[in-house]
Amino acid sequence: MSTQPAARPAPEKPSAVYRSPTTGAAWVAVIGLECHVQLATRTKLFCGCEYRFGAPANSITCPVCTAQPGVLPVLNREALALAVRVALAIGATVPERSKFDRKHYFYCDLPKGYQISQYDQPFCHGGGLTLASGQRIRLARIHLEEDAGKAIHDRGDMTLVDLNRAGVPLVEAVSEADIETAAEAVEYLGALKEILQYTGASDCDMEKGELRCDVNISVRQPAEPWRTKVEVKNLNSFRHVAAAIEHELARQVEVYETGGSIRQETRLFDPERGVTRAMRSKESAHDYRYFAEPDLPAFRVDAAFRERARGAIPELPASRRARYAAEYGLSDKDCAALTAERVVADFFEAAARLSERPRECANWIQNELFRMVGEAESGYAHFGEIPLKPHDLAEVVRLVGAGTIQNAAGRTLLGAMARTGRSARILVQELGLEQVSDASQIEAWCRAVLAEKPQIVADVRAGKPNALNALLGPVMKASGGKANAALVRATLERLVRETA
Repeated sequence: MSTQPAARPAPEKPSAVYRSPTTGAAWVAVIGLECHVQLATRTKLFCGCEYRFGAPANSITCPVCTAQPGVLPVLNREALALAVRVALAIGATVPERSKFDRKHYFYCDLPKGYQISQYDQPFCHGGGLTLASGQRIRLARIHLEEDAGKAIHDRGDMTLVDLNRAGVPLVEAVSEADIETAAEAVEYLGALKEILQYTGASDCDMEKGELRCDVNISVRQPAEPWRTKVEVKNLNSFRHVAAAIEHELARQVEVYETGGSIRQETRLFDPERGVTRAMRSKESAHDYRYFAEPDLPAFRVDAAFRERARGAIPELPASRRARYAAEYGLSDKDCAALTAERVVADFFEAAARLSERPRECANWIQNELFRMVGEAESGYAHFGEIPLKPHDLAEVVRLVGAGTIQNAAGRTLLGAMARTGRSARILVQELGLEQVSDASQIEAWCRAVLAEKPQIVADVRAGKPNALNALLGPVMKASGGKANAALVRATLERLVRETA
């Protein structure tokens, strides 16, 4: 739940218009996002418990994160450092003084009956992200807070509570309502996710709940004031964010056009039906009875702390994309694909440097390594799980570039290297992948195919040179895919001329 004051009006810009399917009237969406991001620290925000996703229920707890009487929280310095790093990367202002507050609400997975969060003095404010169109999505604030536990409601008439997640450090990034379409929302989320991953602040694995999103949305007609907003909570994929926005936009327009009114409420998205449904009335800040956390003093983020955080920020995606285009001559599409995740960008740069063939490395990563991710037979859920190093890819690229092996053999080689962990040179010999460039052997394969395909030979002689392409496949098949393709073509052309 956001703790920001009412969002400032968005700057004047051409509005993205939604046309009512019923009346054809123009409507404009007003959208803001609240993203809850789990920080990649070893321990929780206010205690020494290590957090591991998937650990047995209630096995990672202590008196602090289960709120036993008399315990005191101690701020995790690494969590603050990661949070400040993110703030600086998006151009936010980090004031020297900040504090924590108690946010009171009652739920079974919140053992204290309140959440330690930040209200009126968050650790940063401002900043923003620029979309490809040039549209600037401003950030109102980012604040630090502890996560709640997890309530499990799918056990019939019982609710089970797992407090392993209680106390895990979160940052909540609250955008201004500068977004007007589902596509803009998804692009903004992608840009924010890139920053979080590049800075090392979070892995942002949405399947593990490391990035969760709430959407605030209202609709208005052009040139009129903002209307009542609705919050759609706990969206855990970009696809669900887009679908929830599209449904809620259509729902609100239909309500207004049929004479109804929109309540300020919290809704949930049903991904199976593609609709939102009411959850509860929307709380306001006063409902939470905020007051300053008495067990944690206000803390300072001095200039030295900020500079250490700034020094830990790597080259960010936008800068890398521009450099890849300038240095390597890659297309915008290639640059975007290679920089979407830091693990991919780092892998690409290392392989390009080692092989001195950046374009070939870019192609192999996108065509082969990306294909491995998600394949049932490979079992790699993420790029970082592929057991290959940059020097492995660089060696394959060099072997193909030198004509030692064919492209098809290179694909076979990469898969074998990932499965076995053995070097490219050894596997080329063991698997018999080395390209055949022996002229007499290639001529023998070509003569055999020409004898079997007299009609194609006749077509070539009749002035249809492209018919020769139909001979290349059979020759390559006869060679087991190892024949030098350029030498095969040259040999076929020569033999056809000689027998004319």
